[in-house]
Amino acid sequence: MMIIRSTRVAFLCASLLSVVALLTAPVHAADAKQAPLVATGTQFIERAATAKTLAQLRQGGYALYLRHASTDNNQPDRLPTVDLMDCSTQRPLTAEGRAQAAHVGRAIRAARIPIKNIHISPLCRVRDTARAAFPGRKVLVDGLLMYTGNMTEAQKAPIVANTRQLLSRPVALGSNRLVIAHAPNLMDLMGYFPKEATLVVFRPRGEAGFDYVASIPLDLWAELLPPGAIK
Repeated sequence: MMIIRSTRVAFLCASLLSVVALLTAPVHAADAKQAPLVATGTQFIERAATAKTLAQLRQGGYALYLRHASTDNNQPDRLPTVDLMDCSTQRPLTAEGRAQAAHVGRAIRAARIPIKNIHISPLCRVRDTARAAFPGRKVLVDGLLMYTGNMTEAQKAPIVANTRQLLSRPVALGSNRLVIAHAPNLMDLMGYFPKEATLVVFRPRGEAGFDYVASIPLDLWAELLPPGAIK
């Protein structure tokens, strides 16, 4: 996996250590238990993708958001001293998580979904998800996709704004944009807390924002693709 950083991202990643030091107690163990509620208190309704969804994705023009694969909650982020360059200070992917990520990557290729740009969080669990799912692909590490679970509202604001922009900016037909990051970030943006290794589909609408289209949880790929298609 080749890593590309813009000047802005390089600066942000270098300064994130001081930002992370401001974060409060970890909430990782609660991730799987947190109910996906929107800001109004009503429950977010997850919509399962269909064969029609895959057909639309083959045409391109969509923004996709993949939550990293399964992690080890027994080894939480070492707050307040998380080191972005030292994976031992971060909650890691499990062996199962790496297998999940590889499975999602194979499924995307089997479904013939074109991916042009891949934007990822700087945390190791996301880097490892990208590496397992898309070996050899270039990725853009974006400091403004950092995990928001332990941040204050002020610290979250630029990350939420950047995520909104990545999901809203139009994508040319023939390709799709992929973001690989964290569930709390989507929760902060739209009240949706997807399970690990879930791919979420959005229709960008430019200045009008984005439309949520559907989700592809890990086990749904087997239903969407023909038997033996995922190799």
